[in-house]
Amino acid sequence: MSTATVLSRPGAVLADLLPATRTRDIALVVSGAVLTGIAAQLSVPVPGSPVPVSGQTFAALLVGTALGARLGFLSLGLYAVAGMAGMPWFAEGASGWGMPSFGYVLGMLLASTVVGALARRGADRSVPRMAATMVLGSAVIYAVGVPYLALATGMSLSQAVAAGLTPFLIGDAVKAALAMGALPTAWKLIGRKG
Repeated sequence: MSTATVLSRPGAVLADLLPATRTRDIALVVSGAVLTGIAAQLSVPVPGSPVPVSGQTFAALLVGTALGARLGFLSLGLYAVAGMAGMPWFAEGASGWGMPSFGYVLGMLLASTVVGALARRGADRSVPRMAATMVLGSAVIYAVGVPYLALATGMSLSQAVAAGLTPFLIGDAVKAALAMGALPTAWKLIGRKG
């Protein structure tokens, strides 16, 4: 399939630029999980919070958007399962499901699916739509991560919001800005070549 065909086809995501095969799908799923695991190692502890700032949320949202809902879900599912099985690739080299920040990993799994579905509807083609997609994806991550943090640590919901959401809003705005520029720009560059 040519680039021009993919560009004109409704519902295409960046992954569709490669010929659709089972090998491609496996490679993309594994690559997305590895990218998320590597990005998770770019982490900085947040004073007063058991949740560090990391690159894994950015990677998870990019993976979902670039691969679409199905492959994004599978990629983040692989990331989560491997991490639960002991692969030390969650933020700060952690693994397992008992850590207070594991809810964010589950939120990323759901968020990658949501942003992937939106990308199939063209949300990755313009800056305003990409901005809304990243905000929604981040909200999904917090909707799962913050309550999990509260349950895992015994914090009240307001304490969990203060420790697991508020300190991350500026960083999430920066990550969203990067994604807002990256994906629409990628489509424009591909369109010029196609």
